[in-house]
Amino acid sequence: MARRFALETDKRLLAKAVWMLGVKGLRSIHRHKRRLKKGEFFPPFLYMSVINSCNLRCQGCWVDVAAKQHKIELDAATRTIEQAKAMGNSFFGILGGEPFMHKDLLTLFERHRDVYFQVFTNGHFITDEVAQRLRACGNVTPLISVEGSEIISDTRRGRDGVLNQTMAGIEAAVRNKLLVGVCTSVCKSNIDDLVNERWVDRLIEMGVMYCWFHIYRPVGPEPNPQLALSSEEQRRVRQFVVDTRATKPIVVIDAYHDDAGNALCPAVTGFTHHIGPWGDIEPCPVIQLATESIHDDRPLKDTFNNSNFLKDFRELTAGQTRGCVIMERPDLLVELAEKHGARDTTARGGVIDELKNVSPRRSQYQPGDEIPERSFVYRWAKKYAFNDFGTYAKHFDPTKYQDPDDKSDSPELVQIGDASS
Repeated sequence: MARRFALETDKRLLAKAVWMLGVKGLRSIHRHKRRLKKGEFFPPFLYMSVINSCNLRCQGCWVDVAAKQHKIELDAATRTIEQAKAMGNSFFGILGGEPFMHKDLLTLFERHRDVYFQVFTNGHFITDEVAQRLRACGNVTPLISVEGSEIISDTRRGRDGVLNQTMAGIEAAVRNKLLVGVCTSVCKSNIDDLVNERWVDRLIEMGVMYCWFHIYRPVGPEPNPQLALSSEEQRRVRQFVVDTRATKPIVVIDAYHDDAGNALCPAVTGFTHHIGPWGDIEPCPVIQLATESIHDDRPLKDTFNNSNFLKDFRELTAGQTRGCVIMERPDLLVELAEKHGARDTTARGGVIDELKNVSPRRSQYQPGDEIPERSFVYRWAKKYAFNDFGTYAKHFDPTKYQDPDDKSDSPELVQIGDASS
């Protein structure tokens, strides 16, 4: 890995990533820990969906990509980033829709050269010209999604020729010496094609520096639950991630486990929250409920610190499961929305009904089947920078966990630890 970084990267871009994402990123986490000790809260990392529009129509997409275009304007995004920087933040995830459809996106990156951006994109808008501007900025890494073989990609993403355009975007980014990542929402139709050494080796040969395998979440207006992985398949993905980290010269991101393999949710631990295209402050991108907005007439610091909805979300969810609440306990989100009068932040206005129609299934929480990290480097990094920050130790009650895999004769889920079950 060190050899690849030494020989294959633009050293200026590498230095900026090490400083802003590495050194300053660790500082932001340290500040987060200090705030928590004082009973204060502000997430050290923020994700921002800057636009709802997209050129694709992916299966399981929760964003209103076909609705009238709405975006976070440049000035509003700048105010949000400036306020987060004042709290010590130095990293921002940029999502959509398709972020590169936002006409001011590159200007936003150029305006904030002192922080680091990760852009979740399908890669179709990354030309040599765009890649050259990103290289000049030096503070952006594109995370380009690949969803399978050519046929699978076209099916999953609702258009013909998707994979070829995505690969062209990857090639343009690599050709211009950007630090490039590739992510995959792993589902039943692509697990055999992409969760294997052959695919990882191809990424390394192409010059991709990191990858991210996250499990498919059947959410949104057309959730396609038939694509969701079984518990066994999810364990297979987790084992592959752990093994790849220890054996391949490529960084593998994992946002859902600590060093010992214990499951966690970054939104529940307070590691990150999300801002939608309309400016709504949500727990995470797939939970489209909010009571606050970046457009509210008060500082973002006060909004995060005083949000009863977000605080209740973190504590209630942490008490019931260590996994993904929208997959395992959608009823909790309905309960929270009703309790706090949270608004549906979509254009379609059907989120509550969608949650009520979700069939609970296991996510990253696989009690008794935890797979610890093999790599010393990842173990160390997670011990310091990516763990539950005491959230589950404080709130999680195993007797309240309802295991979606444990069915009874009743249609209700069995409550683990309840003698009556």
